[in-house]
Amino acid sequence: MSDAPRLLCLDTVLIDVALRVAALPQRAGDVLASEKLVTTGGGFNAMSAAARHNMRVVYAGRLGAGPFASLAATALETEHIAAPIERNRALDTGICMVLLEPDGERSFVTSPGAEATLRGSDLEALDVKANDYVLVSGYNIMYPELAKTVLAWIARLAPEVTVFFDPATRVVDIPKSNLDAVIERSNWLLCNAFEASTLTQGDDAIEAAASLASRNDTLDVLVRRGAKGCVVARNHQDAVVVEGFATTVVDTTGAGDVHNGVFVAELASGHDAFAAARWANAAAAMAISHFGPATGPRRDDVERWIAQFNERASPR
Repeated sequence: MSDAPRLLCLDTVLIDVALRVAALPQRAGDVLASEKLVTTGGGFNAMSAAARHNMRVVYAGRLGAGPFASLAATALETEHIAAPIERNRALDTGICMVLLEPDGERSFVTSPGAEATLRGSDLEALDVKANDYVLVSGYNIMYPELAKTVLAWIARLAPEVTVFFDPATRVVDIPKSNLDAVIERSNWLLCNAFEASTLTQGDDAIEAAASLASRNDTLDVLVRRGAKGCVVARNHQDAVVVEGFATTVVDTTGAGDVHNGVFVAELASGHDAFAAARWANAAAAMAISHFGPATGPRRDDVERWIAQFNERASPR
C-alpha cells in the first residue's frame, strides 16, 4: 500500500454551521432554523469521499489550535486522512455558516482562520510522488498571498503528478492570470455547469466541456450538471454525457466535492473516466439525500445502490 497513489488536497478544511431555514432572512430580519448541524466541511467533503472509496488521502492544508481545529482534527483522524503540516498555534480553524433552503440550495458566509496561513515551506515539505494526485480549489488561488504560494508550488510538481482543479463557487472572483496558470498545469478541470459557462461564456454544458478540453494539449474536463449527471470531454475530443441518478434532494452542500473525491478515487483505482464519472454521479446523488456536508457514501454502499437502481430500471 505504501506505493499506492495518494490524493493530496489543498481545498481548505473548515467547520460548517449548517442551518435549515424556510427562507433566507430579509436585511435586519430574523428567521428560525428547523434543523442545525455543526460539522467538518470544506475540503473535508472531497477528502472523506475519496477515503471512503479506499484512497489514501493527505490534507495539504493547515489546521489551527482551538475548538474548531479540534473538531476538524478528529474528523480527519476518523477517516484516516493524514494532516502532516504543522498547525498554526495562534489561530483557530475557520468556520462557514450555511443557510439551507427547502429546495436544497445553500448560501454561505465564511470566516477564515488558520487554513488561510498556509506557507510555501509547508507545501515544499510534502513528499509528493510521481503517481500522486493533487486537488486544487478556486479558493486556493483567489486570495493574493495564498495564490502566490499555491501556484508556485504546483508549477514545480513533476509532470507525472496528476493535478485536478475545481474553480468553485466564486470563480468570477479569481484573477484571470491565476486561472490561466492553474489550468495550464492541470490535467483535469472539474467544475459545474455555471462555472463552465463562466469560463467559456457559453450556455451549453456539452459545448463548454469540449471547448475547455481543447484549451491546451493536456486538459481533460468534467462538468457536473446536477440531476442530469455530468459531461466528460477528453483532451481535444467531443464531450460525452454520463447520465445521472434520480434521488430526493435534501441538501446539496458538498455535492460537487463528493463527486470530485469519488471521481479521483475511481480513476486512481484504474477505472476509465466514464465509469468513474458514473460512479461519482451515484455517490453525489446518495449524498444529497442527507442533511449536512461530508455525507459521501462508502464504496460498497454505492455498489449496492447502483445494483438496486439497475434492477429497478431493467424491464420485467
